[in-house]
Amino acid sequence: MKQFEYIFWDVDQTLLDFEKSEDYALKYTFRKYGRMIDQSIVRLYSGINDSYWKRLEKGEITKAEVLRGRFVTLFEKLQITDVLVEEFAAVYQKALGSVYYYRDDSFLLCNELRRDFKQYVVTNGVTKTQESKLKLSGFNRVMDDIFISETVGAPKPATEFFEYCFSAIPGFSKEKAIIIGDSLSSDMLGGNNAGISCCWYNPTGEVPEGELYSQLRIDYEIRNLWEIKDILYGRYC
Repeated sequence: MKQFEYIFWDVDQTLLDFEKSEDYALKYTFRKYGRMIDQSIVRLYSGINDSYWKRLEKGEITKAEVLRGRFVTLFEKLQITDVLVEEFAAVYQKALGSVYYYRDDSFLLCNELRRDFKQYVVTNGVTKTQESKLKLSGFNRVMDDIFISETVGAPKPATEFFEYCFSAIPGFSKEKAIIIGDSLSSDMLGGNNAGISCCWYNPTGEVPEGELYSQLRIDYEIRNLWEIKDILYGRYC
């Protein structure tokens, strides 16, 4: 017996492996500028990038400031002064949208679930990049709609983002909706703000600390995406 009707999927580090795409795009872009980098620089950038997106989620900065500022900060730390930030960022963004890597055979899962559920993408990513990845990976063909914060006009976890999504779905019911994602500050907090069920995709079994985690309502937790089937069909215990 189905417990839900509507599934909201996060993309990066949920349906698709963003870290692999990020690794590829950063190394590709540095090579274009005649530089080779190692994993320590990838990790440095990843931390900087994450901090900028967290600030976007809190409404502290705009997406334009994220896309430029993360490379300004990276170049300052690496003492790079002979590369134009805007050009570098554009090459990186295009490379990021040119590759994709499934997590847990996610496409097969969503293709199977489409028989019984309405499925939607909810993402804070850059519109052109996300649209490219979703098309290349085939998710644009199995999703009922795609909601990207850049076009919605508000980021996850803002209530405005989810209200926009809900208003675009005929006959929508919050009681029959669930969001699945890896981010506590974006997906789980967003689900809490929107008043829908929340499933935390936590493949590493992370045990987070801090005020945010202690205050969040997390209805379900899974290690592998395919575990969602038991939740959706009411077999979870």
